[in-house]
Amino acid sequence: MNKEYVIQTDGAYRIADTRVSLDSLVYSWLQGDSPETIADNFPVLSLEQIYGAIAFYLAHQIEVDAYLRKAERDYENLQAQSRARDSALHRKLLAAKIAKNQAAA
Repeated sequence: MNKEYVIQTDGAYRIADTRVSLDSLVYSWLQGDSPETIADNFPVLSLEQIYGAIAFYLAHQIEVDAYLRKAERDYENLQAQSRARDSALHRKLLAAKIAKNQAAA
């Protein structure tokens, strides 16, 4: 019997029958979280789903890593576009962040 633990829908990888992204699980696992810790962080997932998703990642690592890199590039591009459109807002936010950090120091 062959069970699908990961599906691809609308260009995104998801844990089957959930809304949890494979990205979240993979990043957690790559940071050293055990499947049990991941289960604690994502209570909607069973250990079977987590191990199945990790096995899927390992079997498709080149493809999934390329997908993750593209998602990171897309995110960085969106950030840059947002900064360019609302540069005054971003300057205010950055100034507030710096002021907060200086006050905390």
